Amino acid sequence: MQQVTPKKALGQHFLIDDGIAKQIVDSLQAPYPNVLEIGPGMGVLTRFLLQRPGIDFRVVEIDRESVAYLQQHFPELHDRILATDFLKLHLEELYSQPLSIIGNFPYNISSQILFKILENKDLVLETVGMFQKEVAKRVASAPGKKMYGILSVLLQAFFDIEYLFTVHEHSFNPPPKVKSAVIRITRNPEKRLHCDETLFKNVVKTAFNQRRKTLRNSLKSFEFTPEFKENELLSKRPEQLGVAEFELICENIVR
Repeated sequence: MQQVTPKKALGQHFLIDDGIAKQIVDSLQAPYPNVLEIGPGMGVLTRFLLQRPGIDFRVVEIDRESVAYLQQHFPELHDRILATDFLKLHLEELYSQPLSIIGNFPYNISSQILFKILENKDLVLETVGMFQKEVAKRVASAPGKKMYGILSVLLQAFFDIEYLFTVHEHSFNPPPKVKSAVIRITRNPEKRLHCDETLFKNVVKTAFNQRRKTLRNSLKSFEFTPEFKENELLSKRPEQLGVAEFELICENIVR
């Protein structure tokens, strides 16, 4: 059977364990019909997704060799293969209704994929994905943990994050040098910011870019209301703060 050669430049590590593939697909709750798979490769997830009733299923794949493989082995996909870069897709032009995203995501662009999902937070309401374990733990991390960072705060401001299970290296071809993990990211309609979103992102990024400093020092470029300048929050480091505390800081910035 024709095989696709994994390409290092595309960060390809093909999942070869059918049991793990089914477990990933079964983790997709998909309460809405639209489902988009990122980077299907040779279709290990695709095969199980095509068996799911009632979904409007598409795949996006940048690798031409993988596209040819999918066209040959999954004729039922027909015109549902988007042969392009997911990061360049305008999701709002493809979908007018909410969608779920699933995939064994290329590790070299996994953070960019998460930022794109964040940009489309009111359209992409569920994501089930395979990530490098370190990235998965970072995204799901609670305040106070060493791995807690920019992505943790920004995603947790709008989504519920569940670390589902760890996947070992031997489940892939070629085996990555790190362990992997599957997480589920679900939009929580109750989560909404009580401050300006652009300011919130700017404050979080500025704080974590100098994460060893206290917020009073890392956020010197911002002007705070007089009554907030001595607030104890500013004596803390960014990893000690949850979403609500970052919101409070933003609410006390003079604009």
